[in-house]
Amino acid sequence: MHARADQRIRVTLTLNGRERSGYAEPRTQLCDFLRHELGATGTHVGCEHGVCGACTVRVDDRASRSCLMLAVQAEGRRIDTVESLAGEEGLSDLQQAFRRHHALQCGFCTAGILMSCEEFLGRVTDPGEAQVRDMLSGHLCRCTGYTGMVRAVLDVARARREVPRTDSEQENNDV
Repeated sequence: MHARADQRIRVTLTLNGRERSGYAEPRTQLCDFLRHELGATGTHVGCEHGVCGACTVRVDDRASRSCLMLAVQAEGRRIDTVESLAGEEGLSDLQQAFRRHHALQCGFCTAGILMSCEEFLGRVTDPGEAQVRDMLSGHLCRCTGYTGMVRAVLDVARARREVPRTDSEQENNDV
């Protein structure tokens, strides 16, 4: 399909577990589509070059820079933003740990960092400090040091390992 630069195309995706649709020009970045068309304002736009990590979301369970992806490329995909972390019962364990360990200050970079941390913890259940620091190295935070973030991620990893898993969760972890 060829589209003119000023033509708006319907994009349908699954956003935080719900099917959503909106319209985007072919050159619209996913981060702008999420914020302005779908109202997912937790996704922040920083450098627009994929360097700072503020716009990180999960695309089909993989941490991805939404400023480096066009909205039209998200057609039919599952996108999770920071809004997906908290549930009916309140903040997620990761969000609570960030608060408990003073891992944020202004909060601008926090949404992207949380999304990378959540994806990381889904893959690495027993990380070491060096692994967490390496994962965080893809994010720029100008307000606080990364020590609180590292402590929060290690704390959550430890707590999640201590919770008994169901058989299906264990099978998924063994793969």
